[in-house]
Formats: sequence, C-alpha cells, structure tokens
Amino acid sequence: MLSLLAWATSQGAGWARCCEVLGLSLRTVQRWQRGAASDQRRGPRNAPAHQLSEAEKDEIVRLANQPAYRNLSPEQVVAKLADEGTYICSERSLRRVLAERKLDRHRQRSKPRTPRHKPREYVAHGPLQVLSWDITYLKNATVRGSYFYLYLYVDIWSRRIVAAEVHDTQCSKIAAGLLSKLCAEHGMETDGLVVHSDNGGPMKGSTMLATIYALGIIASFSRPRVSDDNAFIEALFRHLKYAPSYPAAGFQDLEAARAWVERFVTWYNTEHLHSAIALVTPDDRHHGRDIAILDNRRSVYAAARLAHPRRWTGPIRPWCRPTTVTLNPERIIIPSPKFEVA
Repeated sequence: MLSLLAWATSQGAGWARCCEVLGLSLRTVQRWQRGAASDQRRGPRNAPAHQLSEAEKDEIVRLANQPAYRNLSPEQVVAKLADEGTYICSERSLRRVLAERKLDRHRQRSKPRTPRHKPREYVAHGPLQVLSWDITYLKNATVRGSYFYLYLYVDIWSRRIVAAEVHDTQCSKIAAGLLSKLCAEHGMETDGLVVHSDNGGPMKGSTMLATIYALGIIASFSRPRVSDDNAFIEALFRHLKYAPSYPAAGFQDLEAARAWVERFVTWYNTEHLHSAIALVTPDDRHHGRDIAILDNRRSVYAAARLAHPRRWTGPIRPWCRPTTVTLNPERIIIPSPKFEVA
C-alpha cells in the first residue's frame, strides 16, 4: 500500500486525495511511514458491565419467537412489548441477538431481496471491442402519447455511432437484426466482443439473447434502475435530445424521425469534436486519423510558443490520445488512466 502511495505521489497526486480514494486516514499513513505498520489498537481489556448476559439473550429469543411476535420486525416487537409494559432491549440489540443465533433469516413467502452487484469492468483498447446500446423514445407530434423508437449502438472507445435505426415499435427481434447487421457491415470478429445494455425487455428478449449467444458475444447488463451503469449511451441520448435542431414538439411521421436521426449521426460522427477523445471527431479516432491530427496540433502549439515564449508559463498542451476506455470501472484511481502521445 505504501509503495502504491509513493508511486502515485511521485506522479503528482496529493497525499490527501490518495488517502481519500483508498479509504485511509492521512494520519494512519503517516504512522505507517514512521514504522508502526501494524495496528496498535488493543481494544477494551474488560467486557462492559452493562452488556446482555446469556440468560437475558435466551429470554429475548424466547419472547421474539412467541406466536404474537414471531412474524413482526424487531422494531414492531420492541414497540408492542413496550405497549404491554415490557422492555427487553433496543431494536439494534434485538437484531444483533437474532443474528448471533442465526434467527434473522427471511421467513416470508415472498422471495428474499436479491443483491445486485455492479457490472463487471470491461476495457477497450481499440475500436469495435466494447459496444453500448439502448432504445430511446422520440415523440410523435401527430398522435398524443405515441412515440417512435431509436435503436442506437455506440463504440465506447471511439464514441462513434456504429448503428442507428428508428422504428414504430420496440422489440428484441429488431434489436437482434440491427446487431447482426452491424457485425456483418464492419466485418467484426464477434468472439470476445462485449455488448452492454440495460435490463429492458428488448435487451433480454429471447431473440436478442439467442443472437448474442450464436455470435459468441459477451453480454453485459446494467443493474435494475441504475442508469450510470450504461453511462456512454445515456450521455449520447442527452446530447441528441438537447441538440439545437431537435424538434421539441416531436416528429410528424416515421420518415421525418429517420431523416433527422440520419443527419444527426452524420454530424456526430464526422463533425462533432468530442471532449473525451482529445477533441477529435469519433470518425477520425475510429479510423486512426486522430494520431496525425493531434501531432499537428502539438506542432502548431510548439511554433506558437517559439514565436512568443513570454506568453507561455509552462509546457504546451500535450494533446494526449486516450489509449484505453473502461466500461463501469472499478473504484480504483491508482494507477491513473493511461494516455500516450500520438
């Protein structure tokens, strides 16, 4: 741990921020540096005089298992006993005693709560390795409460929209057909390809899942109701719907929606300078043209500094090219994201 901290601070990170990321106190790290690496805390030598005895715990368990209380929560048990003039312990103590005796298990006929773990981290080192996709609503201006549906796939490494179609229905069959089409058009090696989506019906429909498994694609899904797990596509949808040309009143018909989306995709891929990829277009990064573009920018900056050196107090902007993009990264800041000079 100390070696990691030393490496991070040598790269310019502050001690306080590093400790915050690792969940450590700065004073703890300073104590480790002085040689006291082991935990010096010993805790209390004697048991608290007011702790519950085993006999009291037995009585608590006996009361909690009586027919009048066994189907109630610890909070309800404590409140009901208090109404009858009896105090056994606090709600927290009751929960602790039940946990010690392994009596805190799910007893209802309903299914117990299923823990939802964060999706696995996937790292893209180049284009067409990790895709993110989703469906968004496009308002129908002619029929109140009616929508068109935009199916969109984006490559997270280049931020390029690799497939987009608008339909008047949403179903897994359309999504599966679009996935098969984009794999064929790009000549993709689907073994090892990661496709991430949320938990909607079209995403987990039988046709979509069968297509994914048949192509050898690795399926990745967000946690239920956690939009941050699919941040790349959600950010793109926000960009799309807040574009100046987006019709706030909606689209007159399906053809109008398709024509607008086609214009947006062309602009986004070939003209939009994306801030996350060193302000180059997704199309330039996807095809490797960004290397020459960033190299030219550094030359321009170097010439400008040479012409007016007094206007520069530090090094020129490096115009770094991100070499990796991570989907749902783990909460680890050290080492920092990798960049290379193109």
